[in-house]
Amino acid sequence: MQNQPSGHEATQLHSADPADWPVAPLWQPLVDDFFASERGQALLAFLRARLDAGAVIFPPQPLRALQLTPPGAVRVVILGQDPYHGRGQAEGLAFSVQPGVRIPPSLRNIFKELQRDLGVPPPPFPAPGGSLVKWAKGGVLLLNTTLTVEEGQAASHAGKGWEVLTDAVIRHVAEGARPVVFMLWGSHAQAKRALIPSDRGHLVLLANHPSPLSAERPPRPFIGCGHFGQARAFRERLNVEG
Repeated sequence: MQNQPSGHEATQLHSADPADWPVAPLWQPLVDDFFASERGQALLAFLRARLDAGAVIFPPQPLRALQLTPPGAVRVVILGQDPYHGRGQAEGLAFSVQPGVRIPPSLRNIFKELQRDLGVPPPPFPAPGGSLVKWAKGGVLLLNTTLTVEEGQAASHAGKGWEVLTDAVIRHVAEGARPVVFMLWGSHAQAKRALIPSDRGHLVLLANHPSPLSAERPPRPFIGCGHFGQARAFRERLNVEG
């Protein structure tokens, strides 16, 4: 285990040792099983090779969503695709950027829909800005399906093995006893719908991706989807019913 660098270098990955990637204790068995598997070992070998070759990889903590949101705390799941690939952006949570970083267009649309739907104003800038750490600590699992990316190369680590782990995380949440809200935005996230059983009382919400390219287009415009209000009503109903 090594100490993570501080300052500018703290924005990137420096270790391919899962011991340097803390997670909440109840996630640990699932994570350990994955990294002990052939696919998990192949992923770590790939990451080590890329780091040895001098690749700049984000984020510094790939498993941060599993650190901040323990399994028993998950109330909502929002699925992203892969981390932001600009330096200083990714902080290990889907759609979230580090405080003070310019808010990306998709996240601006998420804040726009949250304000339209529930009257919640955008967060102050620069802090927390586009950081969704508060959401993660409040039970929103902000999970990308691929958990690392190389600088300037979107989806560069897709298909290298992370999906096996993140699919297992989705299944674990979906097969739990507690009904959860799944917000599946865009075709990539909606492809994971098959992992969510239909007999567990979950609320599965579908819309286009919040990207400006699709947020206001058919068939399911993100702007106006009302997902945040539906999720709140669902959670309130569960609390009343006990």
